[in-house]
Amino acid sequence: MKQFGLIGYPLSHSFSQKFFTDKFREEHITGCVYDNFPLDNIDALRGVLEKYPNLAGLNVTIPYKEKVIPYLHHQSDVVKRIGACNCIKFVNGELHGYNTDVTGFEESLRPLLQSHHQKALVLGTGGAAKAIHFVLEKLGIIFLEVSRNPFTGRQISYEQLTPELLEQHTLIINTTPVGMYPHVEECPQLPYTALTKRHYLFDLVYNPAKTMFLQKGEEQGAVIKNGADMLVIQAEESWRIWNS
Repeated sequence: MKQFGLIGYPLSHSFSQKFFTDKFREEHITGCVYDNFPLDNIDALRGVLEKYPNLAGLNVTIPYKEKVIPYLHHQSDVVKRIGACNCIKFVNGELHGYNTDVTGFEESLRPLLQSHHQKALVLGTGGAAKAIHFVLEKLGIIFLEVSRNPFTGRQISYEQLTPELLEQHTLIINTTPVGMYPHVEECPQLPYTALTKRHYLFDLVYNPAKTMFLQKGEEQGAVIKNGADMLVIQAEESWRIWNS
């Protein structure tokens, strides 16, 4: 039996277990199982590795995409560059780290991207944000990071988000869990009335399907997209890596 799974905390919001369980059933894939491994700290990963010697692959979610790096024996070029891993393949007992968020985000973002989306605001500075930075740099889109506690020249605070700044930055990407179920009434602090039909709001959150962030953007005529497509694409990319 090949064992796959997801590490993170908490995992009540997790999409992966249902996705892979359904995939195994619908595609008649036998001899595989996918479980959630909620870890209240990253050191608990050692116990999972000991308990499940048949592990073939793991996905990694909040808050361990960066903290898992020291446990890897090998890193893909993307993981080395951005310092975040969300997919682990086991080869002869060694952990090989990859990042499928990059593929998932790029392929999900592109269909609605317009030529005037030249500048972006990236809300949040965690492990998921690093994959987004990588893709934006690849696409030649200039971006600012928005943080509750800015500490570099490329970061600003939410208090610094003015209508003028939003007018210039027509692509806004939420990489934070703000607005995720069950806290569906919450949203990042933005001057939402400054949004227009030229804006494109992308939320990595997928539950609920339309977060308050997206609702407020839609009310102003902005194009909106949630993280559901991105999740499916990155999950399929994980499956490709585990079986390559």
